[in-house]
Amino acid sequence: MSSPVPAPVAIVGAGSIGAAWAIVFARAGHRVALHDVDADRAATALSEIESRLAELDGFGLVGAEITAVLGLVGVAAGLDEALDGAVYVQECVVESLEVKRELFAELDRRAGPDAVLASSTSMIPCSAFAAELPGRARCLVVHPGNPPYLLPIAELAPAPFTDPETIERARELLSGAGMVPVLVGKENEGFVFNRLQGALLREAYCLVRDGVASPADIDRVVSSGLGRRWAVLGPFATAELNTRGGIERHARLLGPAYARMGAERGQDDPWTPDLVAQVAASVHEGLPSEEWAEHVSRRDRALMRLEQARRADPDLFTGFTRGD
Repeated sequence: MSSPVPAPVAIVGAGSIGAAWAIVFARAGHRVALHDVDADRAATALSEIESRLAELDGFGLVGAEITAVLGLVGVAAGLDEALDGAVYVQECVVESLEVKRELFAELDRRAGPDAVLASSTSMIPCSAFAAELPGRARCLVVHPGNPPYLLPIAELAPAPFTDPETIERARELLSGAGMVPVLVGKENEGFVFNRLQGALLREAYCLVRDGVASPADIDRVVSSGLGRRWAVLGPFATAELNTRGGIERHARLLGPAYARMGAERGQDDPWTPDLVAQVAASVHEGLPSEEWAEHVSRRDRALMRLEQARRADPDLFTGFTRGD
């Protein structure tokens, strides 16, 4: 029995994120219609996609002939042509609320009635641009990491009015394309990815302002320290495995110091016992306390493999920071 052919996808906006999404979907076998109001931009995107596919192929990350994948991406001269037959639409235009409101009104009017309408916005909640649409139930945010063909996270951020079926259809399509969908349970500005990223950036700027460290050294702390660890584990799993006794002991030992650091910045968000217990219960579902030593060893082996890759090609991993 043959596998079903992946459904057609439309991408509206052929900038860097639009081109990157085209790679994600075409690599998974979807026929992609790429449209941009700037015809020259859309044409340029095709050459960029071809170049990126060649680089990915050099690392064995395409999984098919480049010509076959590229052949699935077509430039649509008009919006109606792009939307024709598409079951999923990924909007990738400029980060402007006014532009997104106008475009989503057009998408809702012109796309097929069953098409999911997803925005790549980095910050804007779906309710801000889709609340007044007749078809608002099929709208949501699907925010990628950049570039999504290498960072597979996809934040699914629905509005209160988004139909659960819409969320599920988006989740299934994205999972099938090799992405890792994460549901954002409550609308907010910045979702999860940029909230976390923003917290680090705010502190980084403050450390420079206060004369604690140079921008180059802060980048080094992240790229040679935090970032390497976070390539394997998230912050909660890191806390669990960094302290014998797990995340609860980590919170008891270091929580007061982190609270003082937050207070320096005018932030009062203590790690209450109930909150720590909630997080710990979730962490222990995947990292049982009785297997702590085994998980530490597995973390270290993963870091060893990453370090092995860095040493095999050191030039690839250097040169992103510079001395002052």
